Amino acid sequence: MPTPVADPSPAANVDALLGLPPQRRWYARPLPWLVALALLGAAGAGAWYWRSGAANGSAPRYVTQPVARGDLALTVQANGTLQPTRSVAIGSELSGTVARVLVDVNDRVRQGQVLVALDTAKLADQLARSRAGLASARAALAQAQATLAEARASLARLEQVQQLSGGQVPAATELDTARATRDRAVAAEQVARANVADAQAALHADETNLAKASIRSPIDGVVLSRAVEPGQAVAASLQAVTLLTLAQDLSRMTLKVNVDEADVGTVRAGQSASFTVSAYPNRRFPAQIRRVAYGSTTTDNVVTYPSELDVANDDGALRPGMTATATIRTQQRQGVLLVPNAALRFTPASAAPPGAQLSSGGASGGSMISKLMPAPPRLTRSGGGGNGAAPGERQVWVPVDGGAPRRVPVQVGLSDGKLTEVVGGELREGMAVIVEQQAARP
Repeated sequence: MPTPVADPSPAANVDALLGLPPQRRWYARPLPWLVALALLGAAGAGAWYWRSGAANGSAPRYVTQPVARGDLALTVQANGTLQPTRSVAIGSELSGTVARVLVDVNDRVRQGQVLVALDTAKLADQLARSRAGLASARAALAQAQATLAEARASLARLEQVQQLSGGQVPAATELDTARATRDRAVAAEQVARANVADAQAALHADETNLAKASIRSPIDGVVLSRAVEPGQAVAASLQAVTLLTLAQDLSRMTLKVNVDEADVGTVRAGQSASFTVSAYPNRRFPAQIRRVAYGSTTTDNVVTYPSELDVANDDGALRPGMTATATIRTQQRQGVLLVPNAALRFTPASAAPPGAQLSSGGASGGSMISKLMPAPPRLTRSGGGGNGAAPGERQVWVPVDGGAPRRVPVQVGLSDGKLTEVVGGELREGMAVIVEQQAARP
């Protein structure tokens, strides 16, 4: 037998002296090989998982929304101000000095109630002079009547004498003079009567002016504004100065808005609306269209049509002059099938024609050069779905497990910009429609 070669290492000599078996080399041990196999297995599993994730990430991913039933309303926005249903500006027809102001802002007044009183000293003097003038005119009338009676009696005597004398006396000239005197007396009596009528009219005018010195309320209402103080001089002119402003009834008000010319074709009397004011930002007040004017107004080259809305103000929360933003419901659908507009615009990348730009929500991709180049015109499809448009043919896409999405044609009606009414087709409530295709992960 061959003689074993002695291990020259010091460890081998120590093991030989102690009687221990000799140690094996590292490559002859099983543990390093087991560790290496475990590492290789882990590396293989990691590579398989990474390749599986990359394959799944390259598949298209879709974002969906369910189709549901609900209410759809087409609305028109318009801004305006609140005004009383009827307001009256109180002025003065007379010039003078204000003696008393008997009401203030927010006071409730009754029809015929005195609001402002002017100084009546000058008016009283004018009234006294008119009465004296009337008395003088009546006296002149009585004098003219007496003169007329005298002239008629004298003429009658002369005519009787002529008949008794057989026309011998009096002379014809004397008889003509008597007739002329009678005619002048008749004219004088008529003038006196006219003077009496003129004096009566002057007296009545002065009495009216004296009555108008007490400015009275023409309606039952509330005082909105006051612009007069005692001692203030009032000058009557072609345009009377407004002393007070009254509102007849604040429980009913009018909202005056300006409707844009692009929306006026859908706004009609009788339509319901709602509005908000800055004083109550979280409260919506109901209203109803009363009138849409045919005449337009132009401000900064913007054409609008004044419209009026009836507003109930039973609790008195609204005040005249408040700025309001009104929302007018021009068309309304209840309990209809609704689909998101994003689903109607969506087209899968696999279904888009070559060179066509994907619709909003589609997948993004392509080289850097294609991103920098100008995009071709966006594809459009005929059909409804616009604001107030007639029903038309459109399409949506629904996901299919393990396959490409399926195209579903639909008939659409009204749209409010976010949701569109479905009036026909295979789409049913609860079905999921694709609204976006997300880009694949690199």
